[in-house]
Amino acid sequence: MPGFLLIYILGAYLLGSIPTAIWYGRIFHKTDIRKHGSGNAGATNAIRTFGKKAGIIVLVIDIAKGSLAVLIPLLITGGMIPGPGWILHPELALGLAAGLGHIYPIYEKFKGGKGVATLFGVILALNPLSALFAVISFVLVFIFTKRVSLGSILSGVVFAVAYICITRSMLIGDYVLTLIYPLLIIYTHRSNIKRLMNGTEPKLSLGKKKE
Repeated sequence: MPGFLLIYILGAYLLGSIPTAIWYGRIFHKTDIRKHGSGNAGATNAIRTFGKKAGIIVLVIDIAKGSLAVLIPLLITGGMIPGPGWILHPELALGLAAGLGHIYPIYEKFKGGKGVATLFGVILALNPLSALFAVISFVLVFIFTKRVSLGSILSGVVFAVAYICITRSMLIGDYVLTLIYPLLIIYTHRSNIKRLMNGTEPKLSLGKKKE
C-alpha cells in the first residue's frame, strides 16, 4: 500500500474523529451528550437532547467532515492518489477511516457516535447518485416508521448495492470495502436492532424537542 495512502487514511481518521455533538454540548450546554438520551454522540440524540437547531448543526458538520475526508487528496494535490493493485478506488478506504474516527474518536477516549451522518458525507463525495438512492430509502423508511435507526440501516444497504451497480469497474478490494459500509452501520446499530425486534425502539418526532 502506498505510503501516501496511509498518511491520507490517518488524516481521514483524525478528521472523522472530531466529536461534533460532544463538543457542541460541552461548549453551548455545559454537558456531555453521552449522558443524555440514548447516550449516542450523533445528530439524532442532539435533536432529542438539545433541540432541532443543535441537531441540524451537528448533522451538517458531521456530513461535511465525511466529505472532506474523502476529498483530502483532491484538495491537496488536485487529484486522487493511486491505490494498491487490488483497489481501484482508494477513497473508499479514506471514507471508512473517517467513519471509524466518528465511531471511535481519538479525542474522546474512542467513544463517539454511530457514524451514519459522517458516512453519508463520505458516500456523497464518493458517488452522489448512490447517495441519492440512500437518501430516498432513508426518507421513505422514516416517513412510514419515524425510526431513524431503521432508515439508517436500510440506506446503508441501498448505498452499497447502488454503488456496486453504478461503479462497474471495481476490483475485489473495492467490493470488500463497499460492503463494509452497511456492515459497519449494522454493527453500530446492534442495540437498535434488538429494540426494533422487541418493538421498543423509540420514534423521532421533529415537531418536539424531546419525545
